[in-house]
Amino acid sequence: MTASLAAAAAGFGTGLSLIVAIGAQNAFVLRQGVRRQSVLAVVGICALSDALLIALGVGGVGAVVVAWPGAITAVGWIGGAFLLCYGALAARRVLRPGGSLATEGASAGSRRRAVLTCLAMTWLNPHVYLDTVFLLGSIAAHQGSLRWTFGLGAAFASLCWFAALGFGARLLGRFLARPGAWRVLDGLVAVTMIAMGALLVAGA
Repeated sequence: MTASLAAAAAGFGTGLSLIVAIGAQNAFVLRQGVRRQSVLAVVGICALSDALLIALGVGGVGAVVVAWPGAITAVGWIGGAFLLCYGALAARRVLRPGGSLATEGASAGSRRRAVLTCLAMTWLNPHVYLDTVFLLGSIAAHQGSLRWTFGLGAAFASLCWFAALGFGARLLGRFLARPGAWRVLDGLVAVTMIAMGALLVAGA
């Protein structure tokens, strides 16, 4: 029992250390949380996607991904282009703000866009495969028979983080209700995504 708890705790800490790093996915979840649009769907997609990727890594797929460099290169080009486009849209919102933060519920169309964007942010990011699949998978392999317990801890860390980021962002609504504050957030998102997109394309 003690060994299982230790493995789960190690997985939780390792998973959290990889997820918390600022990135396009976190910025998108934060934006949706502040706007209170499709938060449950976005958090669910991120958490379930991470759980699946962690399971793939623990199951040994990480070695296959690294053995085929062409897959990482292709995803780098596609993901980099996507992040550059999304960053350009965020920069456009900085230059042409649309008003204060919207707090009303999302429409069907915006929910569909949020879901598709979230899926792209998650599955077109090569760092997800390198960190979540390969790195976590490699660390989990050293846990021996407790590798799946380690993976469960990492998946739980992902769920806790995205839930806190998405639903906790509502507490910032009062401070981000002004157009000026929202433009600052969009500016940070634009810089982050354009920088990451450029790095991915350069690396590919």
